[in-house]
Amino acid sequence: MRFLVPTVFLSVLATAALAHGPTPQKVDQTVTIAAKPEAVWKVVGNFAGIDGWHPDVAKSVAIDGNAAGGRRKITLKNGGTLDEGLDEMNDKGFSYSYRLSDPDLKALPVSSYSATLTVTPDGDGSKVEWLARFYRGDTGNEPPEELSDEAGRKAMNTYFADGLKGLKAKVEGGKGK
Repeated sequence: MRFLVPTVFLSVLATAALAHGPTPQKVDQTVTIAAKPEAVWKVVGNFAGIDGWHPDVAKSVAIDGNAAGGRRKITLKNGGTLDEGLDEMNDKGFSYSYRLSDPDLKALPVSSYSATLTVTPDGDGSKVEWLARFYRGDTGNEPPEELSDEAGRKAMNTYFADGLKGLKAKVEGGKGK
């Protein structure tokens, strides 16, 4: 009996370890832009204005304004849609935070995300940081490859990199889209 309790406990513990769900993933990208933060914010600070600088976005529609509680419905050029809700808008701090409302695995292979975009001074220009935390598209224990952690990281990294490249081009006077 002495050995039965530890054996049962270890068996339950091992099963629980194998049955864990997805782990949160993180993407954090930055770009430096040769313009003052105020100039960058004029472009990026309109939450629903992402279609003006992100080359992967075909259309973005504002719902309920550019303040906390507002939303944007994004249609990507790949046909997917993103429905995002604005959690916090800080015009003075050049930052906003938002989250995915309804996942569309065709748009991005993630089940949820929250993100923050921030513009800060960097020498004579600006640094833009875009940070997100998310879960893979399939939150089961054995997701298919196209909905895995790696697929989610790759898609989010590509989406952010394309967006920051487009923003830089738009603000610096190049072709952003």
